[in-house]
Amino acid sequence: MTVISEVGSPPISSSASSSAGESEASAIRQRNEETILEAAEAVFAQHGYRGGSVQAIAEAAGLPKSNVLYYVGSKRRLYVALLERMMARWNAMLDDISVEDDPAEVLEAFIRSKMALTRAHPRGSRLFAAEVLGGAPFLQDYLRGELRDWVQTRARVFEQWAERGLMDPVDPVWLIFLIWSATQHYADFEPQVLGITGREALSEQDYQEITDFLCRLILKGCGVRR
Repeated sequence: MTVISEVGSPPISSSASSSAGESEASAIRQRNEETILEAAEAVFAQHGYRGGSVQAIAEAAGLPKSNVLYYVGSKRRLYVALLERMMARWNAMLDDISVEDDPAEVLEAFIRSKMALTRAHPRGSRLFAAEVLGGAPFLQDYLRGELRDWVQTRARVFEQWAERGLMDPVDPVWLIFLIWSATQHYADFEPQVLGITGREALSEQDYQEITDFLCRLILKGCGVRR
């Protein structure tokens, strides 16, 4: 879903000047859109949808409130766009899998990709978790439609791998849930992780060890060998 409004460029007489003006306007638009998205993610992750105001987002972005509304249209559209952006990032790794692929390579790449995204975008993960814990009022159509279809399509590939003896016949939907939850845990429950481990923050080595551990555990549990 495209939720960010286009910025119009004023008419310019020369075609060369027009092209340069459009290019500059496009660059400005992209910068502002990204600034707004990052600010909104921080505000919504901290305060939730109800507590996160457009004014707070504008202040975090360093833009006038009117500019934010011009680009995004409404708080709801911006919020849903952030949720869908996070899901798209998470699931991109499995978009093009087929029964001809190696399940060990696919599953390990998916786990490593998800863990890298957890480290790179913890606020987006927490935003999604808060939405689901709140009953997912803004995501019901997506969860019951597009995402359900996505999961069922990937599950069928996992079943075909099991039929070919490339992995154990585990329930593929539960397997996807397991990978989602195990990799997102380190962002969604970061205070718990840091409190128990006595760390101020997880290091690059910590993430590497966690990722290796999850790969070994999940692949072994599925009867998959590298």
